[in-house]
Amino acid sequence: MKQALVDDTEDVSLDFGNEEELAFRKAKISSSQADIVSWVKSLACLRPSASQKAAGVRHPLATFFHLFFRVSATVTYVCCDWFSRSFVGCFVTVLLLLSFDFWSVKNVTGRLMVGLCWWNQIDEDGKSHWIFEARKVTPNNMAATEAEARIFWLGLVICPMIWIVFFFSTLFSLKLKWLALVIAGISLQAANLYGYILCKMGGESDISKVTASFLSQTVFQTVSY
Repeated sequence: MKQALVDDTEDVSLDFGNEEELAFRKAKISSSQADIVSWVKSLACLRPSASQKAAGVRHPLATFFHLFFRVSATVTYVCCDWFSRSFVGCFVTVLLLLSFDFWSVKNVTGRLMVGLCWWNQIDEDGKSHWIFEARKVTPNNMAATEAEARIFWLGLVICPMIWIVFFFSTLFSLKLKWLALVIAGISLQAANLYGYILCKMGGESDISKVTASFLSQTVFQTVSY
């Protein structure tokens, strides 16, 4: 009888040990799962949402055409000898692309991407007047995003510099038949650059001060990014 009681006591003690071990394992597994869930949630918070990604470029079509015409004109000018032997055809194609670029940047992409617009009109006395408009920031009209503004100004500044390089290369290589087209490219793209710089700086008439201030701001923003 005593032996049986001893056996029962030993069995019960073993059962309690197994239960404690199982409970400890379950608690350890649940704590590990909780750590994994919290880690996944933290990663989800760090990952940008779809709305945040879309907020980078709110006008993708305008951004595309802001670069499409001017890049197409540059590429066509460089590679026109490979595509066609017709000087007139290449000349007209590049000039049309430059004209489309001038119109779209002046009237469409500037309004949408940075909220700026400019035009020049001549009054009855023959005097030239610059007129500038800037979009007011309201809950319905939000300010331009950094991505769109950066794309707009980089495209506006870099492309005229490329055409200036074409100008000197045309002179040094004595390809004077392309000189008129290159001057047209510089004129059309420099006009947009000049107008938007004045519009950005509030219509100041001193171009040297405006250009120096604009370039200093652009360099500072580029370095800070």
